[in-house]
Amino acid sequence: MISQTYLSELFSLEGRVAVVTGGSSGIGRAITGALARAGAGVVVVARREAELAATVDELTAEGCRAAWVSADLSTADGVRRGAEAAAASFGEPDILVNCAGINLRPPMGELDEDVWDTTMTVNLKAPYLLGQRFGPGMAERGFGRIIHITSQQAHRAFVQSGAYGVSKGALESLARSQAEAWSPYGVTCNTLVPGFVMTPLNERLSTDPEKVAALAARTMTGRNGLPEDFAGAAVFLAGRGSGYVTGQSIFVDGGFSVH
Repeated sequence: MISQTYLSELFSLEGRVAVVTGGSSGIGRAITGALARAGAGVVVVARREAELAATVDELTAEGCRAAWVSADLSTADGVRRGAEAAAASFGEPDILVNCAGINLRPPMGELDEDVWDTTMTVNLKAPYLLGQRFGPGMAERGFGRIIHITSQQAHRAFVQSGAYGVSKGALESLARSQAEAWSPYGVTCNTLVPGFVMTPLNERLSTDPEKVAALAARTMTGRNGLPEDFAGAAVFLAGRGSGYVTGQSIFVDGGFSVH
């Protein structure tokens, strides 16, 4: 049918290879599943082997191509080793999704250098290093998609943004710098900005029913986000249909940011 062919040309990821950090839980797992079911071979990079194996087993049982790499993204050496292992799975990636993150929120007066350094390494330096490893190759091949998952804290400070907010603001700036460098060669670089989503990363807030309800009330949809809310946006940004979208921060937040 014409409609199926047209949609496939816009959104199919057949023949593409994706690397998704933090892709075994929360938003990352939903994006992993979406990219794999859209046809990409997906390599999931995270720390916990049991979660990694469960994610990949679910996808391979459905006939998807998926593999996993256990890597420590809190050190530069760990990032580099993880990148090489990921590239060895299905070849050099066409799509890089940086979803791995750490969410440490001590009060600013108690924010020490260890928390600062760890936050910046996982949330900012790891995406930078992975971009340096994979971005030039994407540019040489004439196609690439880099997607970062950021945060409302990149745009406004609340609930003790601390080092976390700084790292996510810088990550959006990194996306713009990457877009400037590589978009002329077919590599788009964008960020997805979640609202409040009930994931392990937000465990601290998720345990407070009043705060959860207040955050839902701040949206225009009347509910907080779910990991699967990011599937469509991720497939769009990963495919051919988004070739003229780059350097952008796309909010997937139920209207949270404008209400």
